[in-house]
Amino acid sequence: MAKMTIKGTDELALQLSKLGKMSVEIAKDVVMAGAQPVADEIRKGLQSLPIDNLKHLKDGEIFNVTPYGELKDLSDSLGITKPDIDNAGNVNTKIGFDGYGSYPSKKYPKGLPNPLLARAIESGSSVRKKRPFVRTAVNRSKKKALEEMQKKCDEEIKILFE
Repeated sequence: MAKMTIKGTDELALQLSKLGKMSVEIAKDVVMAGAQPVADEIRKGLQSLPIDNLKHLKDGEIFNVTPYGELKDLSDSLGITKPDIDNAGNVNTKIGFDGYGSYPSKKYPKGLPNPLLARAIESGSSVRKKRPFVRTAVNRSKKKALEEMQKKCDEEIKILFE
């Protein structure tokens, strides 16, 4: 009958318990590492939109460009939320636009909400041509985000086990 002896199980158990205690913090760091390239690519997508000065539209006209002021408002409001754990135990973060634009109007006295503006540019509206920049940025940056997350995960685990 064959016999096998395993050495170092106490050390392995200690390392795994350390990993268990720190897993949520490591996951949050890994998610943030993956979110950064996506946000950077969205910012590049914003900068690549055609821009022009703000103008009033005549009946039947639509915006083919983004006014410079709106583009600046979106660039300033782009951000990443702190990672959090959802009900299913997954660590998530959000990349998006917050706040209001700098041009108040009768309908929007605080200014046009930046999430609304971003959606209108992304999907189009009755007065704006569709210019997807978020969807394309996410597709372009997916591979880079996964690589960054893997790199960060490897770094964190290496630090933990040293």
